[in-house]
Amino acid sequence: MSFPFDFRPFEIPAEFDALRQEVRAFLRDASSEWTGWKIGQSWTGFNREFSKEVGRRGWIGMTWPKQYGGHERSQMERYVVLEEMLAVGAPVGAHWIADRQSGPLLLRLGTQAQRERFLPGCTRGELAFCIGLSEPDAGSDLASLRSRASRVEHGWRLNGRKIWTTNAQDCDLMIGLFRSDSSAQKHGGLSQFLIDMRSSGIDVRPIRDLTSEAHFNEVTFDDVFVPDDMLVGIEGDGWSQATAELTFERSQPDRYMSAFPLFCTLVGTVRDSAVADRLACRRIGETYAELVLLRQMSLSIAGRLAAGQSPAHEAVLLKDLGNTHEQGMPGLVRELLDVPATIDRPYKLSELQAILTEISPMFSLRGGSREILRGITAKGLGLR
Repeated sequence: MSFPFDFRPFEIPAEFDALRQEVRAFLRDASSEWTGWKIGQSWTGFNREFSKEVGRRGWIGMTWPKQYGGHERSQMERYVVLEEMLAVGAPVGAHWIADRQSGPLLLRLGTQAQRERFLPGCTRGELAFCIGLSEPDAGSDLASLRSRASRVEHGWRLNGRKIWTTNAQDCDLMIGLFRSDSSAQKHGGLSQFLIDMRSSGIDVRPIRDLTSEAHFNEVTFDDVFVPDDMLVGIEGDGWSQATAELTFERSQPDRYMSAFPLFCTLVGTVRDSAVADRLACRRIGETYAELVLLRQMSLSIAGRLAAGQSPAHEAVLLKDLGNTHEQGMPGLVRELLDVPATIDRPYKLSELQAILTEISPMFSLRGGSREILRGITAKGLGLR
């Protein structure tokens, strides 16, 4: 049996240390200027002014061609910026999706007109994207989606519903997956469209989570018109396009860094208190080893993406392992500390633990449920 996973060692060159220090200095100043800093919810924290400032510094679309507003820097430089943003819970949600996957999708499959029209606004932090994939009746079986796109003169009419759409209430554009040919097989007849979220017939309804936040939404499409020139890629090839796009989503550092601030605060609390016994040191060491491994896996995938490869199986495995790591962090705090910490830190341990406990169930749902991911892994190993 061949082993389908290829994780090659990859390190961030020391030459990028100056960039890391520059980002850290910016974030130290910015944290007191902008609101919306919520640990564990960095990529859902939506602040347009913050994103515009990040864009002005050249940290959005860092690897994109200059002709579209990009900066033609390396994937590793981009990775440095992502790590630092997530480590402090910066509100990156207004540019996160565009920078992570919608922009790269348009660079790969979009028309020249689409690239020229949308990508410069993304790099400036002015255009916010959301993703229209999940549906109320499809569960984890995305290919069974029912939302449809019907051909009309000069374009398409969209009808149906999307759910769990992050920040849809604030975004300018959605890249949505719709069934454009009902006669095709299950994974065929799907197409992707660029959708103006201000279009007539779109209704966005917020969904509140356990933290009382409402960054998730249900989006209803009622005869929404989309012009011909807003089709993304090839008609009917939406399934392969969307799954390739998910490789970018599943391999990013947010798949293991949502709980990173809680871990750092826990380490400091244990170090400064009287509970640093051998068990605590061992458990912290084990968790740190997990974190280092996940980071190395993510860096390896980033390196392969930069080389034009599509490490889909590796991204699936990273997301699955990252979910387990993130969801276990609140339990580690309960295991090592019997009472909430009172030591003052930038973020109180008890508050961080509460936030992560409430939102961690969604970690193994976003970007593909654990069951779906393990099914993909099993297929890659030839077990299904």
